[in-house]
Amino acid sequence: MRIVNGAVAPFLKWTGGKRQILPIIKKYVPEHMRYFEPFLGGGAVFFALRPKIAFLNDLNSDLINVYEVIKEFPGELIESLKQHKNEEEYFYDMRRLDRDYKRYNSLDSIKKASRFIYLNKTCFNGLFRVNKKGQFNAPYGRYINPNIVCEPLLRAVTDYLNTNEFYFTSFDFTDHLKAARKGDFVYLDPPYDPVSTTSHFTGYVKYGFDKDDQLRLKQTCDVLAAKGVKFLLSNSATTYIKTLYQDYDLVYVYANRVINSNAKKRGSICELLIKNY
Repeated sequence: MRIVNGAVAPFLKWTGGKRQILPIIKKYVPEHMRYFEPFLGGGAVFFALRPKIAFLNDLNSDLINVYEVIKEFPGELIESLKQHKNEEEYFYDMRRLDRDYKRYNSLDSIKKASRFIYLNKTCFNGLFRVNKKGQFNAPYGRYINPNIVCEPLLRAVTDYLNTNEFYFTSFDFTDHLKAARKGDFVYLDPPYDPVSTTSHFTGYVKYGFDKDDQLRLKQTCDVLAAKGVKFLLSNSATTYIKTLYQDYDLVYVYANRVINSNAKKRGSICELLIKNY
């Protein structure tokens, strides 16, 4: 396996990523046979744990396509990434692609993955955000020299994905977790319950993630617990979440969040790790 700075690592910047609190998360990971992650996102926890057998899922099908392309077509993806330009007009042309259904769906999986990574590297703050139609709408980031290609890291990720047993899907979390059984471990990092009416951000997919979804997730956790599946869940420390999971073990952690339209509001916030073991 090719190693980058000693380890494979996330290749995307992702809102709510867990890199800062990985030592705390790793402290609570139990021994397990198979690993499940229904809200994969940028994969910070997945890459930190480096399981050998994993079921990886995200409702964002374009994101899952990126992982699959890196696994199967790394060379073609890297060559496509090299063709992109860090220019505002070009950025907005790439962003507009998903406004034209026929034009976007004429792209093959490699070009879709290339576009996804390019927008992630050049948009404002690496913020992946879509509107209610599922169209990417983060603005241009104006970075001087963004690392769009990062070939050594992509090659390392390719090697890791191809030397272990991984299954990628794009299902609702309830469907993804039906296969989990006793002895497995599930890490859940859903869109967080908003801490205020102005902090609501669940724009990773067009459907959003509201309190009804949070309730469905808790009910799914109850099913996992009843089957003897161990789970660790990240969420915000709101009254709603604390009440919802009051019968489970709640661990309070602090993390810095840098994505906020108001720079003064970026900083350390309290989060929860919720576990059933």
